[in-house]
Amino acid sequence: MFDDLPPDLARLLTLRVWHAMWVQRIDAKIAALRKREAEQERGRTNRPAEPDWIVELGIGNGRPPIEVHAGDCYAAGKRRRAVPRDEARRLLSSGVRACAHCKPDTHLRILD
Repeated sequence: MFDDLPPDLARLLTLRVWHAMWVQRIDAKIAALRKREAEQERGRTNRPAEPDWIVELGIGNGRPPIEVHAGDCYAAGKRRRAVPRDEARRLLSSGVRACAHCKPDTHLRILD
């Protein structure tokens, strides 16, 4: 057994209080991290499903559609909204540009 602890009661009690304080701080940090991880997991499981098709919207009055993307396209801008398959086909047929990266016109079988 190691006997490198102080020989007097007062210092031993001080060390005990100090270590109890650190154990309490460590336990609080563990609880906070577990809570954060649980919240992140709830966020992942409750996240709405990614849409199949999105339309990127322009700036200005009425925010006209400017480009159609697949739902998981990385090149879609921030101004966008989800659209159903039929509306994506209609927009592409009416001349709205198809994304050059995800090529929704190919997936929707729209011929030029």
